Amino acid sequence: MAIMNRIWFYLILLAVLAAAYNNSMEAVTKVSFDAAKTAVKLAIGLIGAMTLWLGIMKVAEEAGLLEIISRKVKCILVRLFPNVPPTHPAMSAMVMNISANMLGLGNAATPLGIKAMMELQKLNPHPERATNAMCLFLAINTSNVTLLPLGVIAVRAAAGASQPASIIFPTIFATTCSTIAAIVAAKFLARLSGEEPPPRVDSEEVNNDETKQSNPRDLAVIPKGEKLFLIFTLLLFCGLLLYRIFESPTADTFREIVSFWIVPLLMLGLLFFGYWRGVPVYEKACEGGKEGFQVAVRIIPFLVMILVAIAMFKSSGAFNYLAQLLKPITDPIGFPAEVLPVAILRPLSGSGAFGLMSEIVARAPDSFASYLASTIQGSTETTFYVLAVYFGAVGIKDPRYAVWAALFADFVGIAAAFFICKVTY
Repeated sequence: MAIMNRIWFYLILLAVLAAAYNNSMEAVTKVSFDAAKTAVKLAIGLIGAMTLWLGIMKVAEEAGLLEIISRKVKCILVRLFPNVPPTHPAMSAMVMNISANMLGLGNAATPLGIKAMMELQKLNPHPERATNAMCLFLAINTSNVTLLPLGVIAVRAAAGASQPASIIFPTIFATTCSTIAAIVAAKFLARLSGEEPPPRVDSEEVNNDETKQSNPRDLAVIPKGEKLFLIFTLLLFCGLLLYRIFESPTADTFREIVSFWIVPLLMLGLLFFGYWRGVPVYEKACEGGKEGFQVAVRIIPFLVMILVAIAMFKSSGAFNYLAQLLKPITDPIGFPAEVLPVAILRPLSGSGAFGLMSEIVARAPDSFASYLASTIQGSTETTFYVLAVYFGAVGIKDPRYAVWAALFADFVGIAAAFFICKVTY
């Protein structure tokens, strides 16, 4: 039986038992319906992001950008993903997802990650069972190196922390450790699971890809006058960006540029490349957007089921019992009791963990507990949400060892965050 079946069943079973013991059935009943509504709202919110970003990715794909990126990075990823052809679109899609995660661009990272998973599914010989490449990619995704935890920094700044950005180095350290742990765990578990069947590569698809590379797509030719205008506007934009930086060269300016400029820059860069190569950008964006809309609708059942189970588990009081159960282990090493719920809840509920972290930071912004909670929040991922969304988008029913690899990476990330915070606080 797939591990997600057991996890989902026992989350609900323990929630109902805890609710019966605590006489909180009314609260659990209410939160189950509320969580179902929240899941649908979340999925509807994803429809817009998915439609937009898969549309933009379609433009980049038609322009040949994904092939170019694949060739550039194949030396890095070919050893990690030996069953993925070096020039396959999955390679470049994974790179773009990982890059977006590193920069803290969650709204862009999720559609790019789903795009990568969809490309990996094309190579899957067993469409309902995750491949080694899928498991490794998901484990890396949930533990991705984070350079700029902008949301957490903003909370710390709003709470009046003396050094709101001081968590950047601890976050980089913790996420580096968790990413290494994810790769090691996924590779080890892949060996234990036995040899995987060769990837499913359609010969017709391979021929089409070779044709595309040797004989570029029939793209429009941009007149020289328009090309000069595009170059001028690009230089003008770069000038405005440099002026904005040197006008007020402060940390706040840098954070503003990173927070608000990167997403429009990424969008413009991908579309600019496509338009320059003669791609009908509007038509192709709409074509790719249709696919994004269908994917976003397809993940609704997966989101509803996992978010309802997590909400019931938390509301019933079972989550508090779990925290109490772990206190004899965490107390002797000096792990703050108020931060423990953040560490436990983070793989289950990103918004819940964020709320707990915000409360700790607001109460004592310069305390060790605040420092540690902020680092944990910035250096770990909502593992079960990512599992539900990514695997649900491509119809995977058996995630194999992906859950264990991701949870092990979460544990290493939390342990590394505690260690580095102890050293640097």
